Amino acid sequence: MNILIVDDEEVLQDILTVLIRKEGHTPFNATTGEEGLAVLEREEVDLVLLDLMLPGMHGMEVLRQIRRRDPDLVVVVITAFSSIESAIEAMREGAFHYIPKPFKNEEVLLTVRKGLEQRRLTSENRSLKEQLRQRFAFDNIIGKSKPMQQVYELIQLAAPAKSNILVLGESGTGKELVAKAIHHHSRRAEGPFVTVNSGSMPADLLESNLFGHMRGAFTGAVASKKGLFEMANGGSIFFDEIGNIPFDTQAKLLRVIQEREFMRVGGLETIRVDVRIIAATNADLDGAVQQGTFREDLFYRLNVITVTLPPLRKRTEDIPLLAQSFLAHYARENEKTIREISPGAMELLLDYHWPGNVRELENAIERAVVLSTGELLTEELLPASVRQREAAGMPPPALPPNGFSFKDAVSEYERQIIIRALQSCGGVQKRAAELLQVKPTTLHEMMKRLNISSESLVSS
Repeated sequence: MNILIVDDEEVLQDILTVLIRKEGHTPFNATTGEEGLAVLEREEVDLVLLDLMLPGMHGMEVLRQIRRRDPDLVVVVITAFSSIESAIEAMREGAFHYIPKPFKNEEVLLTVRKGLEQRRLTSENRSLKEQLRQRFAFDNIIGKSKPMQQVYELIQLAAPAKSNILVLGESGTGKELVAKAIHHHSRRAEGPFVTVNSGSMPADLLESNLFGHMRGAFTGAVASKKGLFEMANGGSIFFDEIGNIPFDTQAKLLRVIQEREFMRVGGLETIRVDVRIIAATNADLDGAVQQGTFREDLFYRLNVITVTLPPLRKRTEDIPLLAQSFLAHYARENEKTIREISPGAMELLLDYHWPGNVRELENAIERAVVLSTGELLTEELLPASVRQREAAGMPPPALPPNGFSFKDAVSEYERQIIIRALQSCGGVQKRAAELLQVKPTTLHEMMKRLNISSESLVSS
């Protein structure tokens, strides 16, 4: 690493230069504060050894200018033993540590090692944050279609605001990705992003997870526990499938939004939080309000800014971009040589109706990459559901002269729809139920009635 030594004593310069070189680092030398700042202008420096007593510009002023230019640069001040007060002041100004004169060589080396380790950790942390920002940058939510451009414009405007946001869209359209992008481009980006899987918990467990609980609040509560709202304080909390929250819990959620406070389950203390709510659903919340299953006042509190994501079938011009991006990603991840999609395979991708949206497309490309042995993604590598061109919409059967059983025709139509939904979700019934917008128990009963099994998925 590069270390700048700013000291007007020639002997100390020589000693420190030898020590730095023995450690395998590159020393730069300056005898005045002005010279040191000039070095920083032209060289990448990781740590500065700065004498406070310098001719011309005082070491404290040099420190302040360094901190203004690069707050992460590690500065170790060197001072006479009689000027420890100045060293303490330098620490308040942001110096990493101080070394009193006369110093021991090992003391200098130990301080330098610790300082460089902090520099490395700070650099890694900054790099990880930048990677995180790039991962959820708006321009990385892939799509050049007009509907997606409109989405980008809206979330760019919405992200810096304080308002709650409602993200609407079918399952698999990327609602959570948009929620994370909004968070990471907001003023809360340094705070936590906490996800609540609203539809996968019973009411009592959901409340305990949201608000926390006190020891002994219920059977099994052997210790007090923070809730997700406390964990999200200063950041954003994302409610996935907000429409599935039980009606009684909705009232408590409304109170948190209005008052920014709540009590743990079994607790008496009021806890205040500063949290931005981003909610998402593939359900018709307007209809749920009309039916009385979703609170109207909560709906209006959540629906301050609405971002509606288009289904993939409404933006087919984005399919080549998405497919190529997934191909490159999974080829790297699986160390495959596959690089391109054949024209025939791309035609199938463009013709398919994608009931599972972007998630289904990603799954299809991942499967193809894993099964590939060459450099080209060909038609036979795609799932059977994608290879069936008529999947974009099953036409009604031709009506024979003698007619046919309407009931049997409807049952067969239902059967084919369910099989294709299951195929697109890799046989996972819960995800297929989300695609078909029915309860998992309802889907299970329909599968039993229509005699759909895992063998059906293979043969269809």
